[in-house]
Amino acid sequence: MLDAAHAFLATLNPAQKSKAMLPFNSEERFHWFYTPVSRKGIPLKELDASQQQTALALLRAGLSEKGYTKAETIRKLEEVLRELENSSIRDPDLYFFTFFGQPSASAAWGWRYEGHHCSQNWTIVDGRLIGSSPQFFGANPTEVREGPMKGTRVLSAEEDLGRSLVKSLSAAQRAEAILSASAPADIVTSNQRKAAIQDDKGIAYSKLTQDQQGTLLALIEEYLGARPQAEARRRLDKIRKAGFDEIKFAWMGGLEKGEGHYYRVQGSTFLIEYDNTQNEANHIHCVWRDFHGDWGEDLLGEHYRNSPHHQQASGR
Repeated sequence: MLDAAHAFLATLNPAQKSKAMLPFNSEERFHWFYTPVSRKGIPLKELDASQQQTALALLRAGLSEKGYTKAETIRKLEEVLRELENSSIRDPDLYFFTFFGQPSASAAWGWRYEGHHCSQNWTIVDGRLIGSSPQFFGANPTEVREGPMKGTRVLSAEEDLGRSLVKSLSAAQRAEAILSASAPADIVTSNQRKAAIQDDKGIAYSKLTQDQQGTLLALIEEYLGARPQAEARRRLDKIRKAGFDEIKFAWMGGLEKGEGHYYRVQGSTFLIEYDNTQNEANHIHCVWRDFHGDWGEDLLGEHYRNSPHHQQASGR
């Protein structure tokens, strides 16, 4: 990522660089949106073809191949929406790259890639990735039903694995897992800076059969798999250390395709939320949050406490 960031920034002229770069301690680092709003940073729209290619090489470095494919397919869905809605705000080039601090192997820096239905965040300290969330993907339409992209379901696994799990539950298990016959209109935590821990409701991993546990683990790994293998492993190790048994799976809404539905997977350290209720249940929002480590805040705090430079600055 560091090499790719340097390569991209080297293509920018001074005016472009001033738009793309903000201080690491900027409050903007914690602002994130998944709706089509005005954003800080440099959009693909203001880059030439060569610069765009270098920018997307950085995105590819920050995501796994699976994650990069999801991000690029979501971006292409803006063309579908532009045709469906005849709206100029739907633009696949209104995706922004924003840097916080100077990319360096010996300092703290971060970057964000964001546009409609995609918000990806990275925090790096002394050459080590310490945070890669919030991680948001959305899809509208969930399933493209006409045109050149007909049949595309970019977030199919997130939908299908969740439904497969809830439909595999026995009546007694469903009594614990299904919280409501109606689903909320969106993910409950929205774009809050700090994800709130949700009610400790749902069915625990320990109360699932071995096959059901496998499905839940596959669902968790689908979210993990958007990141490169080393980062996915780091997240999974953190979950494993906290323990699987009390991870809860909760469902709201209908069980059949085309019915509005919502699920969440909550452990002591993380939260997955998924909602598909808008546009006749053909519009997905899904997110991975780390309760203490979004934007690397837990490890960043530890870094500042233990760094000789910061200890001197604070009088320690």
